[in-house]
Amino acid sequence: MAMQLLLNLILAFVWMLLHDDGSASRFIAGYALGAAILFALRRFWPGGFYLTRLWAVVKLLALFARELVASSFAVVRAVLSPKLDIRPGIFAYKTELSSDWEVTVLSCLICLTPGTLTLDVSPDGQTLYIHAMDIQDADELSRQIRGTFEKAIMEVTRP
Repeated sequence: MAMQLLLNLILAFVWMLLHDDGSASRFIAGYALGAAILFALRRFWPGGFYLTRLWAVVKLLALFARELVASSFAVVRAVLSPKLDIRPGIFAYKTELSSDWEVTVLSCLICLTPGTLTLDVSPDGQTLYIHAMDIQDADELSRQIRGTFEKAIMEVTRP
């Protein structure tokens, strides 16, 4: 991925030099042309086209921002309600992520989302023990984590 980015930047600068124009618009045009060339040659790169993975990172960050805002409002609503109607609890979450980096990112995303906290990770790295402020259904919460954060992390880390 880094090699493709570097090659794309080199192509953009060569495009600027060929036109003897150092403007930002010429650089952007050269960058777009370089991206198109790399996209055409994507099957020759072992990791695929780098902008696809970059787009997956942007989607993961947007997903986290959405979940952060939604869970923040849920926590504020629970705290400000006159009757505290929550069921805190701890549940075990079995993950399909394999590398330590993927499990760490998932754990951090869960910890940074208000109302949830990763307490521990099993020695094999496949089970996370999560405390949630309000657990209506642990299976539904597991499906929600698997369908959002875990799926987005896999899109970033796996070609």
